[in-house]
Amino acid sequence: MTLLLLLSLLSNISLGQVSIPVKEVFKSLLGGQAEKDTWEYIIVNFRLPKAITAILVGMGLSVSGLLMQTFFRNPMAGPYVLGLSSGSSLGVAFVLLGAGFLPPFLSQFLLSSYGIILASCLGSLFVLLMILVVSQRLRDTMSILIVGLMFSSFTGAIVSVFSYFSTAEQLQKYTFWSMGSIGNLSWESILLLALSVALGLFLSLLTLKPLDALLLGENYAKSMGLDIKKARYAIILSTSILAGSITAFAGPIAFVGLAVPHLSKLVFQTSNHRILFGSTLLIGAIIMLFCDTVSQMPGFEFTLPINAITSIIGAPVVVWLIVRKKSLS
Repeated sequence: MTLLLLLSLLSNISLGQVSIPVKEVFKSLLGGQAEKDTWEYIIVNFRLPKAITAILVGMGLSVSGLLMQTFFRNPMAGPYVLGLSSGSSLGVAFVLLGAGFLPPFLSQFLLSSYGIILASCLGSLFVLLMILVVSQRLRDTMSILIVGLMFSSFTGAIVSVFSYFSTAEQLQKYTFWSMGSIGNLSWESILLLALSVALGLFLSLLTLKPLDALLLGENYAKSMGLDIKKARYAIILSTSILAGSITAFAGPIAFVGLAVPHLSKLVFQTSNHRILFGSTLLIGAIIMLFCDTVSQMPGFEFTLPINAITSIIGAPVVVWLIVRKKSLS
């Protein structure tokens, strides 16, 4: 898997509207200088940052999807099931669709790239706090799932109200954000995203034993001495950091967090989360690099939205999993 990830990285940087030989890509990544200055400029300033972002997004969403599927014991749960994506969308909609109601100096800052990231983070944080507050009063895990879906519906309704009173230009900006993008981040933004993903993955590592215990249900986990409340907070917090930060920097990316954990389980035929954690990390990064390579449309002069590619690839996988599960039962 690690070798396949390296090959996927080289292919992703090599292919695109301008084809760059793999040998030149390899030379540039090792600190050398590519044969042409234009190739070096494209690699360093465009394709390498985008490839690193794709790896971070694939890893973070895949692991958060694995956590949610085990936590809720629902194979169709994903990283956004708690409503974090909807919260981020609400924050971005408030900025892009409601900037006209704000003072000019404030709207100018919020409409910048960092302002949109800040608004997305605040929206996701708001939903996270609501989920944590509600989870203190709920003992049933499935009730938390229902609350997350209700938060998604609530924030989606507010976004619809914003959309109704917005201009065509504002709606276009919001639509472009909702399609997802991993190619517009500066190195400073990538560093912030990497730190957030690293923190979320570290917290996820601490939940691997509790997740193994939760496979047989909460009652069994309690009989083994697991503190359900602490485990619940750790899983929700790690998922929120991963999904929230990725949505803030790259927009909502569909299906990766839902499909990759299933692929990992099919490939390695295990439910041990120590194995699934590493395999999900690698497969998620490989899938995102592949989707980004397809979206670059090598040989063409346009780039497709990354969210469209992940949905086109991910939706058949999910349908196949449902049909396979039904036929086996």
